[in-house]
Parts: sequence; structure tokens; C-alpha cells
Amino acid sequence: LEDLQDAFDFCYKVHYQPGEDRTSDPQYAQQVQALQAKLQILDRQRREVLAQMQQLLGRSETLRDFLQQELGAWQERQQRACMGAPADTSLHLLETGLFQLRQLLRALGELRQKVTYERDPLKEETPLLERRLQELLTYLLKSAFVVEQQPSMPNACKRPLVLRTTSKFSARARLLVRLHDRNHGMEARIHIDRFRKFNILTSSSKTLLAGDNPQDGLVCDFQYLTLREQKDSRSGKGGKGSGEGPLVVTEELHLITFTLAAWASILWFNMLNSVSGDPMDQQFFSKPPPAPWPRLAEVLSWQFESVAERGLSRDHLLMLAEKLFGKA
Repeated sequence: LEDLQDAFDFCYKVHYQPGEDRTSDPQYAQQVQALQAKLQILDRQRREVLAQMQQLLGRSETLRDFLQQELGAWQERQQRACMGAPADTSLHLLETGLFQLRQLLRALGELRQKVTYERDPLKEETPLLERRLQELLTYLLKSAFVVEQQPSMPNACKRPLVLRTTSKFSARARLLVRLHDRNHGMEARIHIDRFRKFNILTSSSKTLLAGDNPQDGLVCDFQYLTLREQKDSRSGKGGKGSGEGPLVVTEELHLITFTLAAWASILWFNMLNSVSGDPMDQQFFSKPPPAPWPRLAEVLSWQFESVAERGLSRDHLLMLAEKLFGKA
């Protein structure tokens, strides 16, 4: 498509002279007819490429549904594996390459900037394809951050998820997609609930790094972590803090949570960055552009639906808009 467009552009600039009356020149008339024929071929090829993109997106949406099912099944297999059951917990089937479609859309946007014409299908259909792809990517990114290896101690006799205070343990988190913004480091953090006040010693935050293979996404390993009970500062001078004596409870259930520190930036980037935008532009993160309310409202509804299984109603969004902007 790019070669065909370059050939048309060259012939147009060489042979077509707008503003000159050369209708009586038979050679010029033939050149104009040849240009029109080239333009028809170019238009047909553009429409075929866009039709193929539509098919790819349709297949990607089907793949998204399969990925969601497989992710749920993988989580169940991982739970069984933590109890010692033989289960395949490989993640390679879950990793996705939808950002390649995003690059293709960017390339189509660049072609349109070089050559466009009346009823150009790239101008009419590319924005719709972009929105469809953005929604698909945002949906997948919500589920793409997983705990690949649950917290466990190095002792082979101990099962995963069974941890002792002051004993070392490790865990691994993974983002199942590799973002193309390589200059923006993303940090994953680990923290524990407040049922009993514990500190996680060593480093509780790690930068996600590229995996061994291009398809491995981004990985962060938490190693040599330890849990230590916090001292109670209210015990007063001369008194022993609650962390200085032995624990009276031998078993407790706690929740260790992994979070992605740059999540808001990622959502904002995927929500607003245009096809022709530069994914390496760091100004986007330091000075993010404003978001139109209809787009932000849609993403807020997605966020609620991802955790509550239902989105925000019109009244909910109206209430949020009034809190943000005041009543009209």
C-alpha cells in the first residue's frame, strides 16, 4: 500500500499541473486519466486494508473472550498448584500482541497525512478503528497484571502462601503485555493488610523489566522479603512494644496485595493518545492533557464495572460530574 501510494504521489506531482488550461493537449488528458486510474486502485487497496483491520479486530475481540476465560482457569490452576496439585501454570498462552495492531493503525495514519483525497476511507474509518482498539486494549490491560508466583519461602517443605515472620520469602508479578513506552519505568509495589501491623522489609517496590523473550511481557521479582511486626508506639516510655515479645497467635490469615504504581498514567495514555501520537513522548506523563468528560465518564464506568460487575448509570455519572465541575 505504501509503495502504491508513493508511485501515485510521484506521478501526481510530475504530471498534474492544477490551474493550467491543457484540456486540448491529448497527452495531458491521457496522463490525467492514468492518474485517476491509479487513484481508484489506491482507494480500493486502502479499503481492502481497512476491511482486513476490521476482521483482525473482530478476531481479537473473540480472542479477548477466550483470554478472559483462560485467565480465570489459570487462576484456578494456580490455586490448586499452591495446594500441591499437579497443574500447568504457564502464562505463555495469555500474552497478547495487540500493540502490533496499534502500530499498524499509526502507519495508516501516516499514509493519510502524506496523501488524502475526497471520501478518503482512511479519514472516515481509521478513527472508528482506533476507538475500537483502544477499548479492547484498555479492557485487556485491566486483567494483564497478575501474580505469576505466589509468595513462598525457599524451604521446599513449605507450601506457597504459608509464610513465617522474620523468614525470607519471594514472589513474582508479571504484566502480560510489553508496552512500547520503554523509557517510562513502571513500578510494582507489595503491601500487606492492616489486620496486624507488619512491615515488609528489604524492598517493597520493584521496577518491571522485560522478560527473557520478546513475548514474555514485563516481570518483577520480589526476593528475600521478610515480615516483621511493627512496634506499638503507644506503649509509653520504658514499656515493651507489642513487637518485642513472641506472637501469641500462631496462625493468621493476611492479604498481600501487588499494585502497579503507574496504572493511572497507563489508563490515561491509552485513553487519550491518538494514532499519530508519539508513544515515546515523556511530556505526556509529566504534563498529561485534559480529558473530555464523555471519554473520562466512559472509562470511570469501565473501572467500576471491572470491580463491581456493573458500570455507572447516567445518574451516577451526573453526580460525579456535579462534584467535579459543579452544577450547570
